[in-house]
Amino acid sequence: MKEDKNLDDFLPDKKASYSKLLDKDISSDKKIIKEDVIKCISTVMDPEIPVNVYDLGLIYSIIINNNNVTIDMTLTNPNCPVAGEIPQNVGKSVEVLENLKSIQVNLVWSPPWSENMMSEDAKLALDIF
Repeated sequence: MKEDKNLDDFLPDKKASYSKLLDKDISSDKKIIKEDVIKCISTVMDPEIPVNVYDLGLIYSIIINNNNVTIDMTLTNPNCPVAGEIPQNVGKSVEVLENLKSIQVNLVWSPPWSENMMSEDAKLALDIF
């Protein structure tokens, strides 16, 4: 019996996300701050471009509410072959933060990414001006 395949079966998951509720014993009232989240995210490199995802401008928003972190991000291209991996890597990078209750990384496509979203450091690294 032959199984019918659709084009979407061969494309990366364009709705990829990462979500994790952490079962940590939170022993202090220390609040997570945006700068700490950015520091974690900045360790995640794009596998095809030698620049981290934050400097590439792939992170659209970081919302912190009672040590629950929600990140909206995109990719340079909707057909990126690592569409499922990068959001997961971003989420895992943030998991190391002390007192983190949960992490949610959403892959979004609006607005579309462009080179104008890159930091000056990223543009310099890639020789784009």
